[in-house]
Amino acid sequence: MTDATAKIHNWRQADARIGTSGQPSEAQLAAIAADGYRTVINLALHNDARYSLRDERATVEKLRMQYVHIPVQFGSPTAEDLQGFFDAMDAHREEKVWVHCAANMRVTAFLGLYRVRREGWDRDKAFELMRGLWKPDETWSAFIERSLQEP
Repeated sequence: MTDATAKIHNWRQADARIGTSGQPSEAQLAAIAADGYRTVINLALHNDARYSLRDERATVEKLRMQYVHIPVQFGSPTAEDLQGFFDAMDAHREEKVWVHCAANMRVTAFLGLYRVRREGWDRDKAFELMRGLWKPDETWSAFIERSLQEP
């Protein structure tokens, strides 16, 4: 991890393979690539210049990384969004993956669910990153609970 990577908004190192954060800048995406990440998964929307880059896909692909965009509406996450995230994480499980959204809230919730449902983690351990960053509101708390009940 470079100093530039650690300065990304709400950066968290989930483990040796997974980095998470809020929206990185183009320079920070270059640092992510230099740190050996091969895929960027973005859970934020592309329609707000405060929380998105003009053409993140082109920037990421120019850095020779793969780009996966799963636009999750913060006020209404869906089971389909979560399934798309699970599929992307499964497809890239053998490489370093950087997952971001606007502030690392969607990401830490989805990653906690992935760890419980796909990797068999204990719930408390799986959501440590999330709890260290934010407390889900009613919408997200209900979404997490519903998602934990799914097979």
